[in-house]
Amino acid sequence: MTTTLELPVLLRLIDERSTAFRAAIASAPSLDVQVPTCPEWTLFDLAQHIGEGRRDWAVTVAAGPAPAKSAAEGATAAPREREALLAWLAESTEQLVDALRKAGPDRGCWAWWETLQSPHTSGAVARHQLQQMAVHTYDAQITVGAPQPLPTEVALDGVDEFLSTCVATASAWPHKPAAIDFHASEGRSWRLSLSADGARTARLPEPGTMAATAAGQDPDVVTASARGTAHELVLILHGRIPFDSLELDGDRGLFDQLSAWDPTA
Repeated sequence: MTTTLELPVLLRLIDERSTAFRAAIASAPSLDVQVPTCPEWTLFDLAQHIGEGRRDWAVTVAAGPAPAKSAAEGATAAPREREALLAWLAESTEQLVDALRKAGPDRGCWAWWETLQSPHTSGAVARHQLQQMAVHTYDAQITVGAPQPLPTEVALDGVDEFLSTCVATASAWPHKPAAIDFHASEGRSWRLSLSADGARTARLPEPGTMAATAAGQDPDVVTASARGTAHELVLILHGRIPFDSLELDGDRGLFDQLSAWDPTA
């Protein structure tokens, strides 16, 4: 079973990424500049999305397993004045972190993803919220010309979180069965298996270990593989940079199929 970050660590990292996001907003020459990684949004739009989204999730966590009424209904809109916007963003993060801390990691919580490999708990929501905050912080930083790599512990958990939360599904893979290995240069690897039964992710034991031998990890079953830093893998999976930014092996067309796949369609 994959070990994930503990709730206090997740909350600390959410707060750190939120602080970095606000620093990017504070340094921007204008809030009307277009975000290159989210071209339909300006920097203000991105900030509004971050604030409203964290407030919505705070209400969702507090409500427990039942879907919650949106926090946006009747709420104060994101202010246009920069200092007020920064304070509003800080309050949004505080509301989310407080709700998650009060709920604890194991309380049931509504979530949009399937429960195959990621549960509907406040702890899983905290994990997903960290990744949302981390990737959108990168979006804000690249907009102001100062992109920074995701912290290693955030990025490593980010690869696992995306594959187990956003990709794992019981919906049938519409192509021939395949397996993709993702290798982080920091020493961690995952295998995504795709078939008529859907998509599942497994953490791979480190090469050369007894666990790897016992698991019978056979490279011949792998259709394709991608190798890069954990930061790069997260950005690839979230569509921020193209797959060919990485070292790719095997059937490269498989990455195009994966990018285009919508299990809900």
